[in-house]
Amino acid sequence: MMSLFTNLQILTHPTANGDHPKQDDYTVTDFPLPDSKIVREVRDFVQNELSSQTYNHSHRVYVYGVALVKSHFPSWSYDLETYYLACLLHDIGTAERFLAATKLSFEFKGAIVARDLILNVGGVEDQADSVCDAIIRHQDIFVKGGNITMIGQILQLATILDNVGIRANLLHPALIRTTCAAYPRNGWSECFAQTIERELALKPWCHTSSFEVPNWKEGITSKFASDVRGNDVMRPYN
Repeated sequence: MMSLFTNLQILTHPTANGDHPKQDDYTVTDFPLPDSKIVREVRDFVQNELSSQTYNHSHRVYVYGVALVKSHFPSWSYDLETYYLACLLHDIGTAERFLAATKLSFEFKGAIVARDLILNVGGVEDQADSVCDAIIRHQDIFVKGGNITMIGQILQLATILDNVGIRANLLHPALIRTTCAAYPRNGWSECFAQTIERELALKPWCHTSSFEVPNWKEGITSKFASDVRGNDVMRPYN
C-alpha cells in the first residue's frame, strides 16, 4: 500500500524546522543497502545504463533519505527495498538511450522504464507502481497542496538535498562527509547541470522547465542548472 503524505508535515515538524534542527550523528555505515534478487538485477541494469556519477548520486539519495526519516520521522513505515529501487531508477530517463529517444520528460520516460523493468525481473505490481509514481513526482518541488506517497516524498527530499543542498542542515555533517566518501560526487554538480541543459535544449517543454523563470525559452540561462552548480553545501565534495 502507498502511504499518503502532505508536505506540511515537513514544514511544521518540531525536529526539522528552525535554525538548529536535530542532527543525529550517523555515518554511511549505519545505512546498509537492501539486497535481493530484484535489487541485484535492477542495480546491474542501472550500472550498464547510467554514468558512475549518476549511479553514485542514486546511492547518496538512498542514504540521505533513510537518514532523514530515521532522525526526524521515526514513526513512518515504508519498504526499504522499494525506496532503494526508486533511488536506483529515479534518473534512468537521463540515460543516453532514453533521453533523446522520446518526447517525454526524463522523469516520465524513466518511470515507465522502471515499472516495466521491476515487473520483468519478478517484482510485484504494487512495488512497481510505487516506484513509478515516486519517479514521476520526484521533481514536483513547487507543487503546493495535495498528497504524495511516502516513498515519493522521501525521494523528493533526498534528491533536492543532494542536487541543490536544500535542507542539508537536517543531516549531521559526518553523514554527508562519509556518504560522499563512499559514493563520490566526482563532479556531480556539473554533470547534472549539463544534463538539465541538454534536456531543455532537446525538449523545451520538459518538466524540468518548471524550475525555470516564467516564459523560459531556449537561450535563457537555466536557473535550475545554475542552482545545481551553486550547491555550496556539496561543493567541498565535488
